Amino acid sequence: MSKVSTYLNFVSETEEAFNFYKVVFKTDFEGGIMRYGDIPASPDMPAMPESVKSLVMHCMMPIMDGHYLMGSDAPVEMGFQVHKGNNSYIMLQPDTREETKQLFDALAVGGIVEQELQDMFWDDYYGSLKDKFGVQWMFNCSAKQ
Repeated sequence: MSKVSTYLNFVSETEEAFNFYKVVFKTDFEGGIMRYGDIPASPDMPAMPESVKSLVMHCMMPIMDGHYLMGSDAPVEMGFQVHKGNNSYIMLQPDTREETKQLFDALAVGGIVEQELQDMFWDDYYGSLKDKFGVQWMFNCSAKQ
């Protein structure tokens, strides 16, 4: 089933923030915490700094009536420039790749594509963009076709 979630980026305090939200919403992480050190090594990517490997690449938790709060650290060492105010995304999780591409392409008109839709190492179809109004969107589709 399609879902919409809120995605938050932090420089390096995602784990601290989400442990706080865990208490506030009386919930827990779903699927644990993925860390940057979990990314498989690739000759196409530069070596990851040791200081980044323990940071949160992705975590999520249900907070209210099927709504998920998701987050990750966005370290400067990897080229991110997160500031309070530009650290949230609306995460769309459509049922099909076709719907994902349709929504992505429509929202990208006049905007800035941050990452083209593509198959990712976590086995989903993912992309991100900022629309022409400055709203940040992420797309993640688990469907294989």
